[in-house]
Amino acid sequence: MRKSLLFLLSLLVVFSLTLAACATPAEEPAAEEPAVAEPVEEEAAAEEQAMEEPVAEEPAEEEPTGLQGTLNVWSFTNEIRTMAIAFEGLHPGVDVVYTMIPMTAGEYQTKVKAAAGTADTPDVVALEAAFVKEWVESDLLANLNDLLPLTEELKTFPAVVEVGTHDGITKGYSYQSTPGAFFYRRSIATECLGTDDPVEVQAMVADLDKFVETAAKIKECSNGDYYTVGTAGAMLNPFLANRSQPWIVDDTLVIDPMIEEYVKFAKLMRDEGYESQAQQWSEGWFAGMSDTLVDAEGNPKRIFAYFLPTWGLPYVLMPNSGETGGDWAMIAGPLPYQWGGTWLGAVEGTPNIDLAKEFIKFAALDEENLTNWATGAYTNEYLVAIDPETPEDQAQAPGDFVSSQVVVEKITSQFDGSELYEWLGGQNNYEAFGKAAPNVNGALLTGSDDAIQRALQDPLNSYLLGEISEAEMWQLWLDSVRNEFPDLLLPEPPVSE
Repeated sequence: MRKSLLFLLSLLVVFSLTLAACATPAEEPAAEEPAVAEPVEEEAAAEEQAMEEPVAEEPAEEEPTGLQGTLNVWSFTNEIRTMAIAFEGLHPGVDVVYTMIPMTAGEYQTKVKAAAGTADTPDVVALEAAFVKEWVESDLLANLNDLLPLTEELKTFPAVVEVGTHDGITKGYSYQSTPGAFFYRRSIATECLGTDDPVEVQAMVADLDKFVETAAKIKECSNGDYYTVGTAGAMLNPFLANRSQPWIVDDTLVIDPMIEEYVKFAKLMRDEGYESQAQQWSEGWFAGMSDTLVDAEGNPKRIFAYFLPTWGLPYVLMPNSGETGGDWAMIAGPLPYQWGGTWLGAVEGTPNIDLAKEFIKFAALDEENLTNWATGAYTNEYLVAIDPETPEDQAQAPGDFVSSQVVVEKITSQFDGSELYEWLGGQNNYEAFGKAAPNVNGALLTGSDDAIQRALQDPLNSYLLGEISEAEMWQLWLDSVRNEFPDLLLPEPPVSE
């Protein structure tokens, strides 16, 4: 009806203008022609119908709805590919091109930096904890501050946002929070400590002094056939997390007292035979998880416990535990800490910034996706239904600890009676990590951490083996740091006792 009235008014205006061109102003009131009104309405109705029918018959000419385009995502594992496929399922108009590059010898970092600013630049990149801060502090990544309100809605754990932020600008978000735990064998605890109860065992390792006392009991109980931990190297993270200052303050390297304490602790564990000397991630280190570790003469050895974070349970400990499932428990251990995690950022200058933000928002800041990720909804069947070319081993098992406190609180009870619950002898890992995550400190991470800590590895190993003195170890480390950061002010090496 509105179109009919408009059509009538337009005819009257045209008619009036025609009269104005042919007559004097006195002859203009020709608008009073009621006889014309009815035919005009019929003609307008016919015109309206003629105009409306083609619109209903031409959907192909309408603008496409939903997200459209191609998104290039680079990562160092196939983990985020699961989310990429799930994202395509929600947005059929988007094609996510997923590229996986190994981190061997820094290959991933090198290729991303080389591609930035070129035609080959990715839109979204995965950022591992070892180098996330370096990239967040650089100009490589785009400003993602407009996604910050979502972190408030989801109650994203503060440390997760803190790590992805520099000078008030957030450039990375993570779907994970990674507080650490101390996983121990119940059977060894019962045999050597008289109980496997998590509360009682925690009291026996509540601080470093008690930890050492307990390590001595385990060695004595087994005549040296049991080691408290596989390697002293895995204990670095708890010490790093409890420093009072980061590695660099005002362009000066800081050797926090906790670093000195770590070196002494690692030496004691090695000299007293409380650790197996297996290098972290080595065959022997993994063998201890399944009770298949043997010494040089083939004698069986057992490892009591492992320091591992949230992801260490479903991705490291469980897959390598063999027949030991159900004989494990988890506690906080002597020091609270966090370890690892993966953040997502958008490369600065990408022409697909809006689509990149949508993907990052889905992966790290979407309640439904985080719930699906944590509870194992993304099975291989689920993913194949979206993309038939999905590899057979592509899936997400339940148990990864997500970054949203809102999601954690909603799904914690779902892990009661789960496979993880049974594997831990009746413990809810989600509940335990949920209590630890709000206390994680993300302020200690800096962009230089990875290089500084890697520089310490070889000198420390030589010192633990007795090949060099402690003083030589400190000096070799400081020399390596100087080569890596020539403009950094270095302190005097600690005085050996």
